[in-house]
Amino acid sequence: MKWILLIAALALLLAFDLWLARRETRGAGMSVRKAALQSAGWLAVALAFGAVMLMALSGREAGLYFAGFLVEKSLSLDNVFVFLLILTSFGIPESQRHRLLTWGIVAALVLRGVFIAVGATALHHASWISYLFAVLLVWTGWRMFQHRHDSAGETAFVEKLKARLPGMSVGTAAVAALVIADIVFAIDSVPSILAITDDAFVVFAANAFALLGLAPLFFLVADLVERLYYLKTALAALLVLIGFKMAAGELWGKLGPEVSLPAIALVLGTGVVASLLRDRRLEREAGAASSPA
Repeated sequence: MKWILLIAALALLLAFDLWLARRETRGAGMSVRKAALQSAGWLAVALAFGAVMLMALSGREAGLYFAGFLVEKSLSLDNVFVFLLILTSFGIPESQRHRLLTWGIVAALVLRGVFIAVGATALHHASWISYLFAVLLVWTGWRMFQHRHDSAGETAFVEKLKARLPGMSVGTAAVAALVIADIVFAIDSVPSILAITDDAFVVFAANAFALLGLAPLFFLVADLVERLYYLKTALAALLVLIGFKMAAGELWGKLGPEVSLPAIALVLGTGVVASLLRDRRLEREAGAASSPA
């Protein structure tokens, strides 16, 4: 029953998002203010679902959902930069981007559902796979740290995608590129949340509600990427931490959400605070440099 209710709720929310996208298509595109309001609205929806889980299921499942959602939402901040490169590379006008992103999200939800089902089943039947996932997460975190202040890899990835999608309309090719990119992102995204819990319902719900707010978040990403200078560093540290947690969980038992959630929030919060302090320092230095001696 809970699966039926979740899928029905997601279908309604996606239909609402497509309705919003059609309104954007008829207008001049999404402003930063509107994107911020919609992002806040989708965040409220995700938090409300967590509250429903708390009341209907258990505090443990709700805690795992919030921990997984926080990880997935944070990773999406980095992934959405690639989506920006894709839509820009294909020359998609701003008024069309919300609609294409929403259809990309629909396809991504289906594919992630498959990945989650396969991953959770594999972990149930062969727990040693946790060590493979742990190595993958640590390696991905290290690679992200190495390229934390450049986008050369993302740009090359988008160019390769574009070169391999001939013979279709621009809009279709752009959606196909978004879906392929999300498949690549799922390689580290899905194991990172399976390290928190292997409950397929919790994992899928956290993924779904993190993806739902992706379209308006896309329109904020340029400003966010510039301001959150240490975001990739924090995400890299988080992936490495989750990787070690996954391996340790097989040796000494999994940590509960009462430990995972504060640890995740601490790592990400440190990255955000450090970025904001850097931004403020640069503004002061710029002001001092421009003031008369």
